[in-house]
Amino acid sequence: MRILVTGGAGFIGSAVCRRLVGERGESVLNFDKLTYAANLASLAPIETSPNYRFQKGDVADAAALTAAFEAFEPDAVLHMAAETHVDRSIDSARPFIDTNILGMFTLLETARAYLGKRSGLARKFRLVCLSTDEVFGSLGPDGLFDESSPYKPSSPYSASKAAGDHLARAWAGTYGLPVILINTSNNYGPYQFPEKLIPLITLAALEGKPLPVYGKGDQVRDWLFVEDHARALDLILAEGAVGETYMVGGRGERTNLQVVQTICDVLDDIAPRPGAGSRRELITYVEDRPGHDVRYAIDASKIERTLGWRPETSFEAGLARTVRWYLEREDWWGPLREQYAGQRLGRVTAS
Repeated sequence: MRILVTGGAGFIGSAVCRRLVGERGESVLNFDKLTYAANLASLAPIETSPNYRFQKGDVADAAALTAAFEAFEPDAVLHMAAETHVDRSIDSARPFIDTNILGMFTLLETARAYLGKRSGLARKFRLVCLSTDEVFGSLGPDGLFDESSPYKPSSPYSASKAAGDHLARAWAGTYGLPVILINTSNNYGPYQFPEKLIPLITLAALEGKPLPVYGKGDQVRDWLFVEDHARALDLILAEGAVGETYMVGGRGERTNLQVVQTICDVLDDIAPRPGAGSRRELITYVEDRPGHDVRYAIDASKIERTLGWRPETSFEAGLARTVRWYLEREDWWGPLREQYAGQRLGRVTAS
């Protein structure tokens, strides 16, 4: 299978590329703009593979995207290019509108034109679009998001992703594009840019800095190990049903405070601070994020039942593996700290 992956130099995208090329032997074109959160070093394990190609390009650039389609002639597209950090969307929403909405529109139109010239391909072609559970807003203390949950986004990021989801469904319904939509929970694992909670806290704890926890730290998230997610995306590409939506979650609900405390405990165990106490002493409660959703949780029973996928990595095992990876891979994250040192983003100030 020839798979065009948009955003393949990002966190989840690089994990999928490593799996598709390195483990499955698929032919992959990685089309990525190389924004701040993208890192070609994450593709080092496959960069010399004859089945892997990289092309720098913006998913909102119709000419560049069309050229990539025409040259590579994919059998499937895995659309993962996105701006994803809520705090950055609060600081500046425009990049999220450009990539997550205009980029989705451009991709859909490019795929439609591509298939319009290849009627025989349309029967097997798949356009798999990755989205987030954040489009559904905040859950109460009970219940789970499923494929029928109503949309109620709370941040500029989640609103832009919701708009992209609606466009994908509309182009499927109107033009017959073979779309499959995926909503996933919070991913974590190696190669994640250190603005996200787990690498942010891990690196701050290593450096003995304060560990910021928004509000009381009682926000609940469902955590999914990125390599489990990559397996799910691989399976959906091969066996997912056109027109369907799949929820992909890790069944790993934890409060943000529990996550931070567990990182401290893992580090204290494998890299104790000589002459110092537990890193839990570094936890510092800070002003909460504006519009912070209280709880997300995913019901992944549909993909478990229909495709046989299940998360294989427990949160405890995945987190320990992730923390150890960051301990060992300063060569990967060290240069990133020069452009982002862990400072607070997403503050709303009075105009």
